Amino acid sequence: KQLKAISSSARERRSAGKLLLDGAHLLEAYLQTFGEPELLVISEGDIALDVMNLLDRLVEIRTITMPASMFGAISPVTTPTGILALVKTPALMPPEQPDFVLMLDSIQDPGNLGSLLRNAAAAGVDVVYLSEGCTEAWSPRALRGGQGAHFVLPIVEQVDLPTVIRNFDGKTLATTMHGASLYDQALSGKVAFVIGNEGAGLSQAVIGAATTQVTIPMPGKMESLNAAAAAAVCLFERVRQTLAD
Repeated sequence: KQLKAISSSARERRSAGKLLLDGAHLLEAYLQTFGEPELLVISEGDIALDVMNLLDRLVEIRTITMPASMFGAISPVTTPTGILALVKTPALMPPEQPDFVLMLDSIQDPGNLGSLLRNAAAAGVDVVYLSEGCTEAWSPRALRGGQGAHFVLPIVEQVDLPTVIRNFDGKTLATTMHGASLYDQALSGKVAFVIGNEGAGLSQAVIGAATTQVTIPMPGKMESLNAAAAAAVCLFERVRQTLAD
């Protein structure tokens, strides 16, 4: 019953301080930073090689095997992989003076959020701030989309984004439709990129707090990129400039 609650309820995850990870890849990523899980749950039937290898390494961990139908009922995803791990929710502390920041305003889709976090982790971002209107960072779909980013990246949820922007002691670049070209910006110092809601973009309060509005030039006949693609372009332009210095 507790496993099902943690699987399906954000409130229960917060209350328990625990997550249910699905799949060998996520569990492997967790193991590399935070150590062993509290509990393993295995689906009866054929076991994939990567799952077998993990089980061989985690022989001391309490393990429950259950029928596939019961396993599917508690799995947090629609296509279970055959292994679940109950773990403590990570709590990575951000640096006091971050140099490279991603701020997200009211991102609604968990898969998009996972992709955004994956991009941020790959680019070496110091911390990601999520506004009060964002979807939960630790939902099953966000975890799967993040592909382990959650375990290497400080994530701060439910912040008042305009306040966080004003308190950042570097450039804050809000991505909008009619800003200055991203490629005309000097990005090698302290930089925070602010990415908005998939449909509505950034709130006026967030735009007003930022130091600069930037746009990604698009020569093709499309109005915009999705949030994760826009973030990737911005973050890795900063990476490119930093490496070139």
